[in-house]
Amino acid sequence: MTKTCVIPEPLLAALRDAQHLCILTGAGVSAESGVPTFREAQDGLWADYDPLQLATPEGFLDNPELVWRWYRWRRELVAKAQPNAAHIAIAELASIVPQLTLVTQNVDNLHQRAGSHQAIEFHGNLFIDRCFDCALEGSADPQQDVPRCESCGGKLRPGVVWFGEAIPEDAMNQSFAAASDCGVFMAIGTSSLVQPAAGLADVAAASGALTVEINPDPVRRGFDVVLDFEAGTAIPHIVDMLGR
Repeated sequence: MTKTCVIPEPLLAALRDAQHLCILTGAGVSAESGVPTFREAQDGLWADYDPLQLATPEGFLDNPELVWRWYRWRRELVAKAQPNAAHIAIAELASIVPQLTLVTQNVDNLHQRAGSHQAIEFHGNLFIDRCFDCALEGSADPQQDVPRCESCGGKLRPGVVWFGEAIPEDAMNQSFAAASDCGVFMAIGTSSLVQPAAGLADVAAASGALTVEINPDPVRRGFDVVLDFEAGTAIPHIVDMLGR
């Protein structure tokens, strides 16, 4: 029997009153578009590779050709995905609340394609290239196994945050500033267990925000409201209820 997604009235009231809504999204949102997680994408030809070979600075320096093959394959895979109902509804929320800050741990660009053009990309963007040496963004030549930076000649790399790398400072500062300022904080499709992103909910709670988890398999305790539904079910329903 299918459960009915009931949105608690205190959550709707808080959203109506909030001057600032901060949303953190994770892999669960993209999974509804068929985007595999990093681990799930390591199948077939890639099953025998260690993640440290494919997604670390050391792995890139050791074998940049291999890393680029992996990421070009991932780009082709992700490019076929389409924004789902959750992506679209989150973009719609931006026109309902006075201010919405979207922080995403996803690198697939689906939020932007759905209309959330100001998303803070906590882990970078799969479709952006930047120089390993000078960090300037570039455009990879598909004819080159390892594309080069037009500015300094260094090797271009995918613009994602690899294992062992720090979250970009601007993304970190903007995200925590939003969490400390918002009236409602939503963690959607993410476990909210992995730091530093997990700290956003703590900061929001300490600042007096109503904290909400939307996840079909909630794993973290301490949120004020928990909706154990997929984002593509819960978020459109919230938008619908707020629009009444």
